[in-house]
Order: sequence, then C-alpha cells, then structure tokens
Amino acid sequence: MPPLLEPADSRILVEQIRLLLSNISVRFIAIILAVLLWVLSLNSDVSVLRIWCAVALLSNLNLYRYARRHLALDIPFKGTRPVIAALLLLYLSSGVIWGLLPWLTLDTATPAGSILVIMVTAVLSAGAISALSSVLPVYFAFVIPELSFMAVKLWLLDDPAYHALAVLCLLYLFTLLGYARTASRTIRSFIELRFENMELVDQLRVEKIIVEKAHHAAEQANIAKSKFLAAASHDLRQPIHAQGLFLEVLARGELLTSQREVLAHARAASEASAEMLNTLLDFSRIDAGVVEPHLQHFPLQTLFNKLEIELASQANAKGLVYRSRETEAVVHSDPVLVELILRNLVTNAIRYTHSGGVLVVCRLRKQVAMAEVWDTGIGIAPAQQQAVFREFHQLGNPERDRRNGLGLGLAISEGLARILGHDLSLQSRLARGTVFRLALPTVGAADVMVGSADFAEGAASRASLLAVRVLVIDDDKSVRTGMVHLLRDWGCECDAVESIDEALVLVQTRPPRVVISDFRLRGQHTGTEAIVALRVVLGQQLPALLITGDTAPMRLREAQASGIPLLHKPVSPSQLYQGLLQAIETK
Repeated sequence: MPPLLEPADSRILVEQIRLLLSNISVRFIAIILAVLLWVLSLNSDVSVLRIWCAVALLSNLNLYRYARRHLALDIPFKGTRPVIAALLLLYLSSGVIWGLLPWLTLDTATPAGSILVIMVTAVLSAGAISALSSVLPVYFAFVIPELSFMAVKLWLLDDPAYHALAVLCLLYLFTLLGYARTASRTIRSFIELRFENMELVDQLRVEKIIVEKAHHAAEQANIAKSKFLAAASHDLRQPIHAQGLFLEVLARGELLTSQREVLAHARAASEASAEMLNTLLDFSRIDAGVVEPHLQHFPLQTLFNKLEIELASQANAKGLVYRSRETEAVVHSDPVLVELILRNLVTNAIRYTHSGGVLVVCRLRKQVAMAEVWDTGIGIAPAQQQAVFREFHQLGNPERDRRNGLGLGLAISEGLARILGHDLSLQSRLARGTVFRLALPTVGAADVMVGSADFAEGAASRASLLAVRVLVIDDDKSVRTGMVHLLRDWGCECDAVESIDEALVLVQTRPPRVVISDFRLRGQHTGTEAIVALRVVLGQQLPALLITGDTAPMRLREAQASGIPLLHKPVSPSQLYQGLLQAIETK
C-alpha cells in the first residue's frame, strides 16, 4: 500500500476513511445527470445517453450504500486495507464512467452542449478534492481516468481548438493533483491535532482524578489529624485541669519553704503544659471559625507595656536585650486578639534569637500603624518564608524539643490576622534576623474606650459575690473533687454530681445559685442539655458556665452556639473566678 496510507497512528487512517465516506452524496450527482440528460438528448443518441446516466447513477448509489454501511460500523484499525481497496475500485470505475461522457457526446453535441460536458467534468474533478483528498489514492483513482479520457477525446477531434483544450486538460489534471496532495496533508494535520487534543484532555482528566484522590486523601488525613488532636487534647486537659485546681488549693495552705519551692516548680510545669494545650485550642478555634473579633479603639502602647513586663524576663534569661519604643498610636481592632498575635511573634523572636536582642516598635504610615517585631536571630530562608505560617512547621528543631513549642504560633498569628482583616508580613535574612509587621488601622486618641481589663479588675475586687451555692456537673471524679475544694475555699457552698439525672434530683432539695458543667458528659449528653434541663426546673435566669476540654471544630461550634459562657480546660483559678463573677452579674 502506498506510504500515504500508513501514518504513524492507524487511528488517523481510520478517521481519514470515515471523513471520505461521510462526504459521499447522491443528490448532487442526480441533479447533474438530470441536467445533462435534458440538454444533450436533443443532439445525442438518447438511448445510449440514458443507459450512461443509469450506469452513472447506479455507480453513485452503490458508493452511497457502501459508505452508509461502513459508517454505521466501527472500522477496525487492521481492517482499513480492504475498505481502501474497495473504495479504489469503486471510484476508479466511477472515474472511467465519467471519462466516457465526452466520448458519447462531443461528436454530436452543439457548442453549448460541449461546453456543458467540459464544465461538468472540470467541476466534478475540482469538487472531488474536498470530498476525496482525505484518502489521496482514492482521489487519484477517480480524477486521472476522468480527465485523461477527456484529454484523449479532445485531442482526437479534428480541430486545433480542441487540441489546445486537450493540453489544458492535462495541465488542469496535474494542477488538481498538486492541490489534492496539499489538501490531504492539511486534513491529516487537523486529524492528528484533534487526536493530540483528545489525548491531552484524557491526560488532564487522569491528572484531575489523581489530584482529586490526593486532595481527598489529604482531607482525610487532616480530619484524622484533627480528630486525634481533639481526642488527645481533651484527654490531657482533664487531668491537667484537675491538677491546677489541686495545686491552687495546696498553695492556699500552710507549707514549709522547701515545700513551697517544690510547689512552685509543680505549678510552673502545670502552667507550661496548660500553655501548650491552649496553643492547640487557639489553633482549633481558628480552624472551627468560632473566633469572633470584638473591635474597639485602644492605645497600642498598653499592649507593648504588658508584653514587655511579661516577656522581657525570658529574653534576659537568654542574655538578650529586650526593647520596646514608646508610641502614641491608637488603633481599631480586637485588643485580645492583637495581643495574642504580638505575643506569639515576640515569643517566637526570643526563641530563635541566641545573641543580640528583640525590638518591638510601631511605625505610622498614613492611616496604618505598623506594629513591628525585630530580632537578630537565625533568620528565615526565602524558600521557607511562606512555610513558617503552616501549622507544626518549625525551623531548626528536628528533635521536636518541647521547649521550642509546637510550631503553631505563627499559624495562629496568621489565622487571627486574617480573621481581623489585618496584613501580617515578614522580611528576613539568614543569620541576620527577621522582622514581622502587623498592619493596624489607626484612630484618634480621644476615641479610646475602657478595655475589658478594667472590668476584670473591678469584678475581682468584689469577692463577696462568691458566697453562693454552686452545682458542679462533671463526669471526671478528680475534676469534681478539685472544683469542690477550690470553690469551698472561696467561701461557696458546693455540690458536685456526674450526670444530668443526679443534678435534677439534687436541685429539688438544694437549688444552686449558679451551675458549672462540663460540656461533654456520659451517655453522649452535653452540658448544654444539663443546663437547659435545670433552667426548666429552676427558671431561665439560672446563671451557668460551660467548661470544655474539646478542641474539635464541630464541638467548639456546637458549644459556642449554645450562648452559654464557655471556658476551656485547663481553666486557671483566676479565669474560673472571673467567669463566675460575670455569669452571676449578667443574670
């Protein structure tokens, strides 16, 4: 078979054949035959002309029937040779039939009839390029006998004009063969491009499936990680919460100096554990979407002073210089969340700085105050400057030394900044240091409002408000025992139960002034359900507090939706004290 019929991909040859078959039509040929029969029958032998027209029509009908039958079937890659052979034979016979037309008509036809015959032959030859050039040998099989027979007939006519037409006919034939070859290459290029596009689409579809599977696997891994962290955090919070309560009760007793030193170390270890768990909680609250900013005006210097008082000692312990410059900037944001962001940034700067110091400053730029934390630490490589905001990502801590934290500080800061709508950025050079910048909107100093710290100080001074009866609901015995000791030490009458049923029985004879309930109780019950049940019995004005060790996003959202004040284990005694005051005063 000619090389033209053997492209590298046999699918292309199948498409070329299908394209040729789809171009075969009967209607156009039937019209041409009707016109020829009408015009030429006046001067030619009608019976012979009719026989020729019938043969030509049957030939075309046979081609059409063959094309319809094979288009309805899938042409196999290895079955193209018989199809092409059949098409070559059918179109060779069709070309011979049309090539006989000049031999049957030119001797007797009028000049107009001769022109019609020559014009129809030329039109069919040119028109066949678009229909047949997809399989080039088939076009050759049709056009070569058609125009060759005409050229021979024209040359045999005894007229120089016809001789010239015969020469032009051969030139026309070679021209059409060149056009047909070009058209065939173009058609094959389009088919190849189509298959390349299909392969690309298939490849993209496969890659999409792979990406979706990887994304699903990542989501499942993230869900599993969240569940593990939530479960581990909850289980750890229970004993640490109880431990903090017992240590507080112990600290209020009479102890020897050596005992107080041991107690101080125990409380420091407990507070360090609580700090790490609270870091996990902060991250979980951001992940759950339950952090709600409370925007107000406040002086930034207040936070700078507080951070310096609390964190300068950590820098001094490492031999670092801690400085913060005075600022008169008044900003509009949530002071609690901004403090947490800056605290994480300063703590991080101290942790990764081994010589030199840490500087906290504010630079005013139009309507923006840039709170900046500078350090002379190890710096961050450009490739790591985005990765440091990912959770659990730490630089230079392959051993996961707990003294370097959990790697959540910057992730929490970035999440809180995003919630507040503030821009958090960094610049760093390896071995030279880093600067983090938090952009805060500024306001006038006259708009500063009293912060929540003033309320807490005033509330803490009214200790007489704690001489109340408290009902504690918690399914952990150690937590109940610790709560009872601490609350009684504060002057409260305290009852403790482990279930909703026990609470409903107890309040019939000893109605509480306030209820403190763990969020997760036995039997798939929640503290919200317990408080709702007690309020049905004692009235909707019953003050209540929820305490939870859960960090699962769904649990956090559920607890927040209850509208009951929520504290997170491990709860420090001061937090519990202020929570009780606020709950009682609110009701």
